[in-house]
Amino acid sequence: MRNVAQYRFSGIENFRDFGGVPCSGGRLPTGRLFRSAHLGGALESDLATLEALGIVAIIDLRRPSERMRHPTPSLFREKIVASDDGDRAEAPHLEFLQQGDTSDAAVERFLLNYYRTAPFEPRHIDLFSKAFSMLGKGPILIHCTAGKDRTGLLAAFIQIAAGVHHDDVMADFLETNAVMMTDKNIAHTRELAGKLLGREPRLPVIKAMLGVEARYLEAALVAIEAEAGGVAPFLARLSGRPFDGAE
Repeated sequence: MRNVAQYRFSGIENFRDFGGVPCSGGRLPTGRLFRSAHLGGALESDLATLEALGIVAIIDLRRPSERMRHPTPSLFREKIVASDDGDRAEAPHLEFLQQGDTSDAAVERFLLNYYRTAPFEPRHIDLFSKAFSMLGKGPILIHCTAGKDRTGLLAAFIQIAAGVHHDDVMADFLETNAVMMTDKNIAHTRELAGKLLGREPRLPVIKAMLGVEARYLEAALVAIEAEAGGVAPFLARLSGRPFDGAE
């Protein structure tokens, strides 16, 4: 059971503290590790709440085009850690919708492949490593666009490095579903996907754009075992020091 404060924002989605869980050193501290969707829609009240958290670095996992579409408020721009490498015309999820085949099997293949490859993307390795370098220097916020896939991976890696139990890592990863699968978000996503597809999107498509599944994170961890020789050497590479499960 986590023991973390609840934060309320009007213009920032999927915001939460991913500390407060048992780890090898006792308990991951609260008020130090935050995750969210992009900050582009933050209201003045949201900015005041964020500022009060004392965040020292914002790890922005988005590509340049995403950052231009939803820029971070100027109040926090000096704290942004980002990368200009690896831009693309559209986000992978939108590219998937545009390619035509949105059958259940195609959705599953796309998402599993995304999670198997995302940990090894050079831009992600760079930003994940920079996030690890900021641990212990003060509160940090990690985010992408929806705060679920790239952010979910990085949050999981930080928790695993701290010795958080697999079940607790997975519970935080899956919490996105409770936060993002709201009637409002589903309606907005149905409209967006419908315009791209030219037809009513099926539920698996909407879930792919808003939610996550345990098997996706598991696919990433299995790929890391196969491609990096295990989670330990992979995390050691990110943190720049030997992995002992107590980051």
